[in-house]
Amino acid sequence: MRGPGKILPLLLGFALAASAQQRFLPQPSYVQLNPPDQAEGRHILEEFRAKGITGDYFLEFELHVLPRRGDEHVLTGQFWGTRNDQGPLSRVEVVTTAGKPELRLLVQNGPAPAVWSWNGTGPAQPLDTAAFFAPVGNTNLTAFDLQMPFLYWPDFVYEGLTRLRGRPTHQFLLRPPKDFADRYPALTGVRAYLDSQFTALVQAELVGDHGQLLKTISLLELKRIGEQWIPKTFDVRDEVTRDKTRFVVTGAALGLSLSKDMFAPAQLSEAVKPPDAKRIVPVE
Repeated sequence: MRGPGKILPLLLGFALAASAQQRFLPQPSYVQLNPPDQAEGRHILEEFRAKGITGDYFLEFELHVLPRRGDEHVLTGQFWGTRNDQGPLSRVEVVTTAGKPELRLLVQNGPAPAVWSWNGTGPAQPLDTAAFFAPVGNTNLTAFDLQMPFLYWPDFVYEGLTRLRGRPTHQFLLRPPKDFADRYPALTGVRAYLDSQFTALVQAELVGDHGQLLKTISLLELKRIGEQWIPKTFDVRDEVTRDKTRFVVTGAALGLSLSKDMFAPAQLSEAVKPPDAKRIVPVE
């Protein structure tokens, strides 16, 4: 007869195995009858990852908070962007209606994503699990939405070329790595749509534990500044509450040479001045 010391590990093993089997895994929804060429899909995704706004840049933006119920309000913010050997790197500051910094974030995307935050006191800290999906200010926008780490998840399926809002769009299903899934089990995948002409993310749909739609991020408008196309407006919609936040770029300065020091976590607590007003082009 087995003793308690041998039975307990056995039961735990069965419990862990059952838990792993119960984890929901979203399945591909192919656009065509036959699955498209996955090698082509990988090429499309890798090309997208390598693109972006050329050089360093600065954006001024507004966050229009549009709740299903309650009063609307607007926050403002600033966004500095660059790229390092890991991928896109950005510094984001959201300002309260009183004109004081609400939050500063340092967002590293790429194969090894990371986020640091500073909320007005002490040094910047790596974002913990709970804060990664917490609202930025009183909005629907989160650090996850700003970072979009799913664009670099290695487990993906190319579902084919479809049309979204009248435009040809590449459709992908991306599933989180195990360490991410263990920390955030409520998010089981993201369906992403890339515009075939502009190689821009036009929509991302966050999929929940039972396949339900949790949130939709939709690009509404691109704007051309010189030779660059930049996102002007996109919506972040909570599909559960129906609340929405609209991110609107109001000014842009491109072709900058920003100090790399300002993108160091230790410098996040230090204020950074925007470029000279003459460099900032209104985005209308």
